[in-house]
Amino acid sequence: MQFLYINVIYLMLIPAFILMFFIITKKNSFEQYFSKDILEKLSVSNQYSSNKARNITLFISLLFMIIALARPVANEKTHESKQELNAVIVAIDVSKSMLANDIYPNRLEFAKKKLLDIIEISKTNALGVILFAKSSFILSPVTQDFTSLKILIENLDTGINFDNGTNIYSTLETTNKLLKDFKHKNLILLSDGADKKNFEEEIEFAKQNNINIYTIATASKKGSAIKLKDGNYLVDTKGNIVNVRLNENIKELSLKTNGAYINYSLDSNDITQVLNEINSKSQKQEFEEKRFKTYTELFYYPLGLAIFLILIAFSSLPKLSFKNKKNIISIFLLSLCFNLQNTKAATFDFQTINDAKNAYKAQNYGKAAKEFSSIKQSSQAKYNLANSLYKEGKFKEAINEYKSIESDDKDLNYQKFHNLGNSYVKAKNLQEAKKTYEEALKLKNDKQTKENLDLVNKALKKQEQKNKGNKNKKDKNKDKKENKDKKKNKDSEKENSDKKDKDQKQDKNKDKKDTQNKKEENKDKQNKKDTQVKKQNEISDLEEQKWLKQLDNQKTNSLMKKMESKIQNSNSQNPW
Repeated sequence: MQFLYINVIYLMLIPAFILMFFIITKKNSFEQYFSKDILEKLSVSNQYSSNKARNITLFISLLFMIIALARPVANEKTHESKQELNAVIVAIDVSKSMLANDIYPNRLEFAKKKLLDIIEISKTNALGVILFAKSSFILSPVTQDFTSLKILIENLDTGINFDNGTNIYSTLETTNKLLKDFKHKNLILLSDGADKKNFEEEIEFAKQNNINIYTIATASKKGSAIKLKDGNYLVDTKGNIVNVRLNENIKELSLKTNGAYINYSLDSNDITQVLNEINSKSQKQEFEEKRFKTYTELFYYPLGLAIFLILIAFSSLPKLSFKNKKNIISIFLLSLCFNLQNTKAATFDFQTINDAKNAYKAQNYGKAAKEFSSIKQSSQAKYNLANSLYKEGKFKEAINEYKSIESDDKDLNYQKFHNLGNSYVKAKNLQEAKKTYEEALKLKNDKQTKENLDLVNKALKKQEQKNKGNKNKKDKNKDKKENKDKKKNKDSEKENSDKKDKDQKQDKNKDKKDTQNKKEENKDKQNKKDTQVKKQNEISDLEEQKWLKQLDNQKTNSLMKKMESKIQNSNSQNPW
């Protein structure tokens, strides 16, 4: 037996043991709030397993789950699978004649779509792709990774400026190199046939190297003109527009090399016929050998044990019966214990509540506040604490306690807002008192609250009248001071204006001389700047032209590998 994911055990066991340590060493939650004597009275007899036993069973189930995640296996066996395929090279003609638009949108784009269709249909073949013009370029070696091959073809820029001419001999040489390890060598040509009349050299080379050539003619017999990038049409040496037609002489190249020839079709019938012909003539050859392992899975055994132990752990929880009153009281006390958050109960909160009420009735508000603060968890307890603080004269603290009360009881909320308003009045914050009284009246239409609100409104009006009287007095005093300051400023302004007039006359004469000198200096500076800008513009224009020429001269794609050929120049008289 072995584990496929042994790292799971190493990574999960350490936190599992740490978790178990904290669970075992952690005290029971009841021990934090009650003494041992009280716990014995509250505890319910359990005829099942104890807490520690239940925690241990849960921990063991966790260990079995970790083992299941590590995936234990047995009976490992290694299998080998041999994949037998037919290797096919697809070559696309990318010469200038393929830019003719007798096939929409043009011959080259149409051939590119045909290549994508070949990839879709070829399931039992391995494909390689060549681009050829005067030279041949390897776009992809023989592969069955069709997803990557599609990406290469879809991103192929058909506007690349390849060398003029069509050299099929170079394509055959490249095909022979790519298929050197295969007995049956198959080549599919997507071409318009160029304009060569005799293919004897290509036929001899194909026969010597057992290359079967299948041609899909991607041109029409009528032909069309070749439209260039600049919008003009290609012309010959005499200035006549070139009309490129299908060269049917390429049919001999296919028929004499044990291949086939077919004209293009708008659907995929031409491709299916060619591929069926290749698969019927060629014997499949071992292309790739794959190895894979098989196992007998064992993870469900530890997983089943883990589930079984979890069921045992949860089934051992004590069941409470409601037959007698003692059990009901104990459950009520347990619920009180779990509702505690930050404070610890002495023995029971009932005793402290009674003490707090008695102190409040005896007008011992300080003691009542202390008792209520020790149990301030419910909204009613907080309300009692706030009332005690109010009676004690601690109005700010009472306001904070009233604000902290949250309850769905309308009566309690009304009392809270009413007493909060009283607290704001005592704290001399009449605006907040008005707001809280209004909130209280929304909940309950009470006479006492209305009277308190009326008194607050009257007090606010008196404050506003006093504030207005004080403002009017201040405004009158400000006006008197401003009038005095204005008179003083007018007298000083007259004296300053007389002095400024004298100074301005003297400065005008000086400014005239300075402006004349500055004008002459600025003229010299502008002339120098104009000459520098002209030189910089001339240099930048020259640099742009250089970069444009370099981009135009860039002919090959970085993803393609150019192949050398024995025959560098084709015998064609019309290199397109």
